[in-house]
Amino acid sequence: MRNLKALFLAVVVGVAGSMSMTAFAEDKIAVVDIARAIFSSDLAQTRLKEAETSADFVALKAKYESSTADLQSLAKEAESKRLTWSQEQALGHQKKMEYAKADAELAGRKIQAEQQQLQQKIMQELGPKAQESLQEVVQEEGVTILLRADAVMLAGPESNLTAKVADRLNKKTQ
Repeated sequence: MRNLKALFLAVVVGVAGSMSMTAFAEDKIAVVDIARAIFSSDLAQTRLKEAETSADFVALKAKYESSTADLQSLAKEAESKRLTWSQEQALGHQKKMEYAKADAELAGRKIQAEQQQLQQKIMQELGPKAQESLQEVVQEEGVTILLRADAVMLAGPESNLTAKVADRLNKKTQ
């Protein structure tokens, strides 16, 4: 009797498992990184290049590089001469280094803020068209389950729709 119950349970589990596998096999699962699709589009790349070559951004980047170079120069000078300096000279040099570091950090934060603002602007501009593109690609591919690429541990390149969405977005924004 016990063997019969075990056999019956095994058959039920096997049938249920095969039914769920059949349902799973009918689903087409795909992944997408919508931000990557947007930022790899031609229009986004054009906007990024325009921003990087703007006078304000170039000046900000030059300020950052100059402050960083000044800081490195001051550090080298301190390393080679600090043993010969008086306490006043060492303190004065330390103050110069702190100012150069503060200038570099400020310029770096400004650059980062400009980049974030540009990214937000691009997302707002291209987001709706990217969503349309995504919906069209999902429908054409017959995808029934769509996952964010960053939520998936492993996915084959054939299940990644990011490039197809970027191509469709390029066609919509030309």
